[in-house]
Amino acid sequence: MKIYVDADACPVKDIVAEEGKNSRIPVVMVTSMSHYSEKQKDQEVEIIYVDTGRDAADYRIVQLCKKGDIVVTQDYGLASICLAKGCIVLHHKGFLYTNENIDQLLQSRYVNAKARKAGHRTKGPKAMTEGDRIQFKNLLREILQKEGV
Repeated sequence: MKIYVDADACPVKDIVAEEGKNSRIPVVMVTSMSHYSEKQKDQEVEIIYVDTGRDAADYRIVQLCKKGDIVVTQDYGLASICLAKGCIVLHHKGFLYTNENIDQLLQSRYVNAKARKAGHRTKGPKAMTEGDRIQFKNLLREILQKEGV
């Protein structure tokens, strides 16, 4: 088992790195070259840099992840593909993507994109809160315990 993080704009990278380290599960952060840094914060976290092109990190995660891996992403499209591969997929706000909720999430994304294309304004995501961070950390811990790690 590995934990893959869609890391370009992920606000819980530190939590994932800490929990992965505590559970001795390899963590792989996939991010674009535009976020390149000479200083890697944690030697136990692997960082994979990809092109700056749209969805490049998503494509790389899809290539790498296997059944039973954990994927952290806010991208509903990536989440749906990883679910189909048998991965456990988490949103950084502390909820689990499931086969039961992914269709509704994808539909809402489609409807909002269609509205924006027609010139309408749609609400963006709510700001990340400390409560969201705690909820994410608790969910990740629960999953790691359930998986026997």
